[in-house]
Amino acid sequence: MAMNFVPLDKNKHKDIKVAVDPAFPFAKNTHLAAASIREFAQLASAMPLVFIQDPKTQNHHVVAMLGMEPGQNLFLTEGKWNAPHIPMNIVRYPFDVRPDGEKLGVYIDENSEQIKDAGQPLFKENGEPSDFLNSRQQLLVDLANSEMLTQQFVKKVVELGLLDDVQLRLQYVSGQGRNVGGMMTINEKKLMELSDEQVLELHKAGFLGAMYAVMMSLGQLNRLIELSNKTDNPIRSMQMGPAKKEEQPAPAAQ
Repeated sequence: MAMNFVPLDKNKHKDIKVAVDPAFPFAKNTHLAAASIREFAQLASAMPLVFIQDPKTQNHHVVAMLGMEPGQNLFLTEGKWNAPHIPMNIVRYPFDVRPDGEKLGVYIDENSEQIKDAGQPLFKENGEPSDFLNSRQQLLVDLANSEMLTQQFVKKVVELGLLDDVQLRLQYVSGQGRNVGGMMTINEKKLMELSDEQVLELHKAGFLGAMYAVMMSLGQLNRLIELSNKTDNPIRSMQMGPAKKEEQPAPAAQ
């Protein structure tokens, strides 16, 4: 069923209840999830972070890789999420923050399967937000603030020309070979060549640590290979190298 996000309204939605499943089954077919800068350190300890470029807008984004191909979430198996951290953009669902007139407003997906009679109420009898909704609204505020900083971070990385296109060359146990492209990461050599003034600026902005978190996260590609052993098409080996321009289909964040 298609998503249907509408502004959260205490009158229209006063009887709605939301049941949160810690496995987040709605994300079972999500192979990329938008990542925000304030969670880079936690995410980097569990999953690869890469840059992608929207072919329509040409804007760059940072995403967490949950799988090696569209429709594959390797972290969600047997009804359980197998990672110590889950991207905030997955946790916040079925809520979202979107422009509502001249300000940001809380939205809810009225078609979400998480809306159930046995869930958590969103509003008290007096119309005030429930403790559950208050916690979700705080999460949305934190996420919105982090995403604004993430946009500044990405803009600076692109402005400094630090990104390199990379490609994964996968070899499966079945004998099948496959190239995964459309990804970029930070070139450490280019980063090291920045002037002292530029490095200091990045450090004061909180961007330098974020850059190293992204680079270090690529070690978690081995985690994806390990998790693929639980699928019917395990990966035997992987090599990462420069991407060929003609082999870069850009994936989309979900």
